[in-house]
Amino acid sequence: MRIIRVSAATALLLAALTACGSTADTGTDVAGSTAPSTPRASLAGTGEAAEESSASTKSTASLPDMVGKGLQSAQDEAQAVGFYFLTSHDALGRGRNQILDRGWKVCSQTPEPGTHPTDTEVDFGTVKLEESCPEGGDQGEPEEAGSTMPDFTGKSVKVARQALDGSTSIMVDDVSGQDRMVLVESHWQVCSTDPAAGAELDGQPVTIGAVKFGESC
Repeated sequence: MRIIRVSAATALLLAALTACGSTADTGTDVAGSTAPSTPRASLAGTGEAAEESSASTKSTASLPDMVGKGLQSAQDEAQAVGFYFLTSHDALGRGRNQILDRGWKVCSQTPEPGTHPTDTEVDFGTVKLEESCPEGGDQGEPEEAGSTMPDFTGKSVKVARQALDGSTSIMVDDVSGQDRMVLVESHWQVCSTDPAAGAELDGQPVTIGAVKFGESC
């Protein structure tokens, strides 16, 4: 009976040693995790390949020529072929908002017709239906005035205000002699400014003389 007990104990000891040896051989640590077998260089290469694949499959579509169409129709057609980043502006440079799209027509578009990525922003230059497109080209959005007073003659009072520094004190006078209040500034055109065009701007107040569009200064 003693021989049997010794053999059983020996068998248990051998089994334990075998288990320890097996754990060391497989590279498993105490917590039971296994070291990564994929080299870092290989992982980096996989990421670069994924980025290249994504770039090569970027969606493109053919943007039609929208000039002459109503703004709403142009927007619908652009969306139908896959362009969803759409914007528009007043091509006459008066800074008006296109609140009712069906009341405006397209004079220009950026980018031009052709094949472009579908995430490209499409910008339509527009005028109201009863207006003519500007002969001298799209007047675009106002630029910041900087340190010199621009020549705002013929521009809208709204554009002049947007171009001047936001801290500038501005007073607008009706120079038609009717002493009207200037309420919707995009409906009024600049006749004169004080300081005059070309003068240095250093924080002084600005006075704008204006009349309604269609009237003479």
